[in-house]
Amino acid sequence: MKRTKRWLLILILSGLATAPCLASAPWVTLQGGHYLIKRPNDGDSFHVSVEGHEYIFRLYFVDAPETSAEFRDRVEEQATYFGVTVDQVLQVGELAKQFTREKLTDSFFVRTCWEDAGGRSRMQRFYAFVQTRTGDLGEQLVENGLARAHPATAKPEGLTSAAAEWKNLIKLERKAKREKVGGWGANEERITARAQQPESEKGIDSFDKFFHPAGEMPAQAAATTRVTTHAAAPLPSEETTPSAFPAQTKLDVNTASLTELENVPGIGPSIAERIIEARPFKSADDLQR
Repeated sequence: MKRTKRWLLILILSGLATAPCLASAPWVTLQGGHYLIKRPNDGDSFHVSVEGHEYIFRLYFVDAPETSAEFRDRVEEQATYFGVTVDQVLQVGELAKQFTREKLTDSFFVRTCWEDAGGRSRMQRFYAFVQTRTGDLGEQLVENGLARAHPATAKPEGLTSAAAEWKNLIKLERKAKREKVGGWGANEERITARAQQPESEKGIDSFDKFFHPAGEMPAQAAATTRVTTHAAAPLPSEETTPSAFPAQTKLDVNTASLTELENVPGIGPSIAERIIEARPFKSADDLQR
Protein backbone atom coordinates (compact mmCIF):
# COMPACT_ATOMS: atom_id res chain seq x y z
CA MET A 1 0.00 0.00 0.00
CA LYS A 2 2.78 2.44 0.91
CA ARG A 3 4.59 1.67 -2.33
CA THR A 4 1.41 2.30 -4.34
CA LYS A 5 0.80 5.64 -2.63
CA ARG A 6 4.40 6.69 -3.15
CA TRP A 7 4.09 5.83 -6.84
CA LEU A 8 0.98 8.01 -7.12
CA LEU A 9 2.74 10.90 -5.42
CA ILE A 10 5.68 10.59 -7.81
CA LEU A 11 3.24 10.79 -10.72
CA ILE A 12 1.76 13.97 -9.29
CA LEU A 13 5.16 15.54 -8.80
CA SER A 14 6.20 14.69 -12.34
CA GLY A 15 2.94 16.08 -13.76
CA LEU A 16 1.63 12.82 -15.19
CA ALA A 17 -1.45 12.22 -13.07
CA THR A 18 -3.92 14.52 -14.78
CA ALA A 19 -5.29 12.52 -17.70
CA PRO A 20 -8.47 14.15 -19.05
CA CYS A 21 -11.82 12.42 -18.64
CA LEU A 22 -13.74 12.36 -21.90
CA ALA A 23 -17.43 11.70 -22.34
CA SER A 24 -18.34 9.61 -25.37
CA ALA A 25 -22.05 10.44 -25.71
CA PRO A 26 -23.18 13.08 -28.22
CA TRP A 27 -24.09 16.54 -26.99
CA VAL A 28 -27.77 17.16 -26.36
CA THR A 29 -29.68 20.37 -25.71
CA LEU A 30 -32.42 20.11 -23.10
CA GLN A 31 -35.06 22.85 -23.20
CA GLY A 32 -38.21 23.49 -21.24
CA GLY A 33 -36.66 22.31 -17.99
CA HIS A 34 -37.62 23.40 -14.51
CA TYR A 35 -35.40 24.09 -11.51
CA LEU A 36 -36.26 21.76 -8.63
CA ILE A 37 -35.94 23.06 -5.09
CA LYS A 38 -33.80 20.48 -3.29
CA ARG A 39 -31.77 20.79 -0.09
CA PRO A 40 -28.44 19.65 -1.67
CA ASN A 41 -28.63 22.31 -4.42
CA ASP A 42 -25.93 24.96 -4.44
CA GLY A 43 -24.60 27.51 -6.86
CA ASP A 44 -22.91 25.14 -9.30
CA SER A 45 -24.86 21.90 -8.77
CA PHE A 46 -28.64 21.53 -8.85
CA HIS A 47 -31.63 19.36 -9.72
CA VAL A 48 -33.60 19.96 -12.91
CA SER A 49 -36.74 18.34 -14.27
CA VAL A 50 -37.13 17.85 -18.05
CA GLU A 51 -40.22 16.10 -19.45
CA GLY A 52 -40.87 14.47 -16.10
CA HIS A 53 -37.29 13.18 -15.72
CA GLU A 54 -35.14 14.46 -12.88
CA TYR A 55 -31.43 15.18 -13.40
CA ILE A 56 -28.58 16.62 -11.35
CA PHE A 57 -26.22 18.88 -13.30
CA ARG A 58 -22.83 20.27 -12.28
CA LEU A 59 -21.49 23.32 -14.12
CA TYR A 60 -18.26 22.96 -16.06
CA PHE A 61 -15.18 25.00 -15.10
CA VAL A 62 -16.55 26.88 -12.07
CA ASP A 63 -16.70 26.20 -8.34
CA ALA A 64 -19.20 27.93 -6.05
CA PRO A 65 -18.62 27.80 -2.28
CA GLU A 66 -20.31 25.13 -0.22
CA THR A 67 -23.48 25.91 1.72
CA SER A 68 -22.65 23.55 4.60
CA ALA A 69 -19.56 23.03 6.75
CA GLU A 70 -20.00 19.25 6.55
CA PHE A 71 -16.79 18.89 4.57
CA ARG A 72 -14.61 21.17 6.64
CA ASP A 73 -11.40 20.78 4.62
CA ARG A 74 -13.09 21.82 1.39
CA VAL A 75 -14.86 24.78 2.99
CA GLU A 76 -11.63 26.01 4.60
CA GLU A 77 -9.82 25.75 1.26
CA GLN A 78 -12.55 27.82 -0.41
CA ALA A 79 -12.41 30.40 2.40
CA THR A 80 -8.64 30.68 1.98
CA TYR A 81 -9.02 31.18 -1.77
CA PHE A 82 -11.42 34.12 -1.30
CA GLY A 83 -9.49 35.44 1.69
CA VAL A 84 -12.50 35.26 4.02
CA THR A 85 -13.64 33.34 7.10
CA VAL A 86 -15.45 30.01 6.97
CA ASP A 87 -18.71 31.67 8.02
CA GLN A 88 -18.32 34.27 5.28
CA VAL A 89 -17.60 31.72 2.55
CA LEU A 90 -20.68 29.72 3.61
CA GLN A 91 -22.69 32.93 3.27
CA VAL A 92 -21.28 33.38 -0.24
CA GLY A 93 -22.33 29.80 -0.98
CA GLU A 94 -25.90 30.59 0.07
CA LEU A 95 -25.92 33.71 -2.10
CA ALA A 96 -24.63 31.67 -5.05
CA LYS A 97 -27.39 29.11 -4.49
CA GLN A 98 -29.99 31.89 -4.43
CA PHE A 99 -28.48 33.52 -7.54
CA THR A 100 -28.71 30.25 -9.50
CA ARG A 101 -32.25 29.61 -8.36
CA GLU A 102 -33.32 33.10 -9.46
CA LYS A 103 -31.65 32.75 -12.85
CA LEU A 104 -33.31 29.39 -13.46
CA THR A 105 -36.83 30.48 -12.57
CA ASP A 106 -36.92 31.93 -16.08
CA SER A 107 -36.43 29.84 -19.22
CA PHE A 108 -33.03 28.19 -19.67
CA PHE A 109 -31.50 25.30 -21.49
CA VAL A 110 -28.85 22.74 -20.69
CA ARG A 111 -26.07 21.38 -22.90
CA THR A 112 -24.56 18.07 -21.77
CA CYS A 113 -22.75 15.06 -23.18
CA TRP A 114 -23.60 13.08 -20.03
CA GLU A 115 -20.09 13.19 -18.58
CA ASP A 116 -20.18 11.84 -15.04
CA ALA A 117 -19.57 14.54 -12.42
CA GLY A 118 -19.38 12.29 -9.37
CA GLY A 119 -20.94 13.64 -6.20
CA ARG A 120 -22.45 12.14 -3.05
CA SER A 121 -26.02 11.64 -4.26
CA ARG A 122 -27.39 8.23 -5.14
CA MET A 123 -28.60 9.82 -8.37
CA GLN A 124 -25.92 10.20 -11.03
CA ARG A 125 -24.74 13.75 -11.62
CA PHE A 126 -23.63 15.09 -15.01
CA TYR A 127 -21.45 18.00 -16.11
CA ALA A 128 -23.23 20.63 -18.19
CA PHE A 129 -23.28 24.16 -19.55
CA VAL A 130 -26.42 26.11 -18.65
CA GLN A 131 -27.59 29.03 -20.75
CA THR A 132 -30.00 31.51 -19.17
CA ARG A 133 -31.80 34.37 -20.89
CA THR A 134 -28.94 36.68 -20.00
CA GLY A 135 -25.94 34.49 -20.68
CA ASP A 136 -23.89 31.54 -19.45
CA LEU A 137 -24.70 30.72 -15.80
CA GLY A 138 -21.13 29.76 -14.88
CA GLU A 139 -19.73 33.01 -16.26
CA GLN A 140 -22.36 35.04 -14.40
CA LEU A 141 -21.53 33.34 -11.09
CA VAL A 142 -17.82 34.06 -11.52
CA GLU A 143 -18.33 37.67 -12.60
CA ASN A 144 -20.47 38.36 -9.55
CA GLY A 145 -17.93 36.88 -7.13
CA LEU A 146 -20.16 33.91 -6.32
CA ALA A 147 -17.86 31.27 -7.82
CA ARG A 148 -14.28 30.91 -8.99
CA ALA A 149 -12.83 29.69 -12.24
CA HIS A 150 -11.86 26.18 -11.31
CA PRO A 151 -9.68 23.70 -13.22
CA ALA A 152 -10.91 20.13 -13.08
CA THR A 153 -10.21 16.78 -14.69
CA ALA A 154 -13.49 17.02 -16.63
CA LYS A 155 -13.10 17.77 -20.31
CA PRO A 156 -16.11 18.56 -22.50
CA GLU A 157 -16.17 16.49 -25.67
CA GLY A 158 -15.52 18.57 -28.77
CA LEU A 159 -14.46 21.81 -27.10
CA THR A 160 -12.46 23.52 -29.84
CA SER A 161 -11.81 26.86 -28.16
CA ALA A 162 -10.86 25.85 -24.65
CA ALA A 163 -8.24 28.56 -24.44
CA ALA A 164 -10.76 31.32 -25.13
CA GLU A 165 -13.28 30.13 -22.55
CA TRP A 166 -10.69 29.62 -19.82
CA LYS A 167 -9.18 33.02 -20.52
CA ASN A 168 -12.63 34.58 -20.34
CA LEU A 169 -13.41 33.00 -16.96
CA ILE A 170 -10.10 34.20 -15.52
CA LYS A 171 -10.84 37.70 -16.84
CA LEU A 172 -14.29 37.67 -15.22
CA GLU A 173 -12.85 36.48 -11.91
CA ARG A 174 -10.25 39.27 -11.92
CA LYS A 175 -13.00 41.78 -12.70
CA ALA A 176 -15.05 40.52 -9.73
CA LYS A 177 -12.02 40.72 -7.46
CA ARG A 178 -11.20 44.23 -8.65
CA GLU A 179 -14.78 45.41 -8.09
CA LYS A 180 -14.92 43.60 -4.72
CA VAL A 181 -18.24 41.91 -5.34
CA GLY A 182 -19.58 38.72 -3.80
CA GLY A 183 -16.93 36.74 -1.96
CA TRP A 184 -14.25 39.22 -2.94
CA GLY A 185 -16.06 41.98 -1.06
CA ALA A 186 -17.01 40.03 2.06
CA ASN A 187 -14.38 41.75 4.22
CA GLU A 188 -15.66 45.17 3.18
CA GLU A 189 -19.35 44.45 3.69
CA ARG A 190 -19.89 44.19 -0.07
CA ILE A 191 -20.83 40.53 -0.09
CA THR A 192 -24.19 41.28 -1.70
CA ALA A 193 -22.73 43.67 -4.28
CA ARG A 194 -23.03 42.63 -7.92
CA ALA A 195 -20.90 43.23 -11.01
CA GLN A 196 -20.83 46.69 -12.54
CA GLN A 197 -21.68 46.67 -16.25
CA PRO A 198 -21.68 42.85 -16.39
CA GLU A 199 -19.87 41.53 -19.43
CA SER A 200 -21.32 38.03 -19.12
CA GLU A 201 -24.94 39.20 -19.33
CA LYS A 202 -25.14 39.82 -23.04
CA GLY A 203 -27.41 36.96 -24.00
CA ILE A 204 -24.56 35.39 -25.96
CA ASP A 205 -24.76 31.64 -26.29
CA SER A 206 -21.27 30.56 -25.25
CA PHE A 207 -21.94 27.00 -26.37
CA ASP A 208 -22.41 28.11 -29.95
CA LYS A 209 -19.23 30.16 -29.71
CA PHE A 210 -17.05 27.36 -28.41
CA PHE A 211 -18.62 24.18 -29.82
CA HIS A 212 -20.12 25.29 -33.11
CA PRO A 213 -22.99 22.76 -33.01
CA ALA A 214 -25.01 22.01 -36.10
CA GLY A 215 -27.87 24.49 -36.35
CA GLU A 216 -28.56 27.69 -34.46
CA MET A 217 -30.10 27.87 -31.00
CA PRO A 218 -31.59 31.26 -30.12
CA ALA A 219 -30.51 32.85 -26.87
CA GLN A 220 -34.19 33.30 -26.00
CA ALA A 221 -35.10 29.63 -25.55
CA ALA A 222 -38.52 28.37 -26.56
CA ALA A 223 -40.90 27.42 -23.76
CA THR A 224 -41.57 23.97 -25.18
CA THR A 225 -39.40 21.00 -24.31
CA ARG A 226 -36.98 19.93 -26.99
CA VAL A 227 -33.96 17.66 -27.07
CA THR A 228 -31.40 18.32 -29.80
CA THR A 229 -28.33 16.23 -30.53
CA HIS A 230 -25.14 17.88 -31.78
CA ALA A 231 -22.17 16.31 -33.48
CA ALA A 232 -18.94 16.88 -31.58
CA ALA A 233 -16.30 19.10 -33.15
CA PRO A 234 -12.63 18.01 -33.36
CA LEU A 235 -10.82 17.88 -30.05
CA PRO A 236 -8.21 20.56 -29.36
CA SER A 237 -4.61 19.70 -30.02
CA GLU A 238 -1.82 20.18 -27.50
CA GLU A 239 -0.47 22.98 -29.67
CA THR A 240 -3.67 25.03 -29.48
CA THR A 241 -4.63 24.31 -25.86
CA PRO A 242 -2.69 26.36 -23.28
CA SER A 243 -1.19 24.72 -20.22
CA ALA A 244 -3.50 26.85 -18.07
CA PHE A 245 -6.57 24.93 -19.23
CA PRO A 246 -7.67 22.05 -16.95
CA ALA A 247 -7.62 19.23 -19.50
CA GLN A 248 -3.95 19.70 -20.27
CA THR A 249 -2.77 20.96 -16.90
CA LYS A 250 0.18 19.34 -15.13
CA LEU A 251 -0.51 19.40 -11.44
CA ASP A 252 2.25 21.07 -9.44
CA VAL A 253 2.38 19.33 -6.08
CA ASN A 254 3.94 22.41 -4.48
CA THR A 255 1.11 24.79 -5.47
CA ALA A 256 -1.93 22.54 -5.94
CA SER A 257 -4.91 23.19 -3.69
CA LEU A 258 -6.26 20.60 -1.27
CA THR A 259 -9.25 19.97 -3.54
CA GLU A 260 -7.08 19.45 -6.63
CA LEU A 261 -4.94 16.90 -4.80
CA GLU A 262 -7.99 15.07 -3.47
CA ASN A 263 -9.37 14.79 -7.02
CA VAL A 264 -6.38 12.72 -8.16
CA PRO A 265 -7.36 9.03 -8.20
CA GLY A 266 -5.95 7.26 -5.16
CA ILE A 267 -5.28 10.45 -3.20
CA GLY A 268 -7.83 11.06 -0.47
CA PRO A 269 -8.16 13.86 2.11
CA SER A 270 -5.61 12.43 4.54
CA ILE A 271 -2.86 11.94 1.93
CA ALA A 272 -3.60 15.34 0.39
CA GLU A 273 -3.19 16.98 3.79
CA ARG A 274 0.14 15.21 4.37
CA ILE A 275 1.37 16.39 0.96
CA ILE A 276 0.55 19.99 1.81
CA GLU A 277 2.16 19.74 5.26
CA ALA A 278 5.37 18.30 3.79
CA ARG A 279 5.79 20.92 1.06
CA PRO A 280 7.90 22.10 -0.64
CA PHE A 281 9.21 19.13 -2.65
CA LYS A 282 12.31 19.58 -4.77
CA SER A 283 12.31 16.14 -6.37
CA ALA A 284 10.55 12.78 -6.30
CA ASP A 285 13.13 11.61 -3.74
CA ASP A 286 11.66 14.09 -1.24
CA LEU A 287 8.49 11.99 -1.15
CA GLN A 288 10.33 9.35 0.86
CA ARG A 289 10.56 11.57 3.91
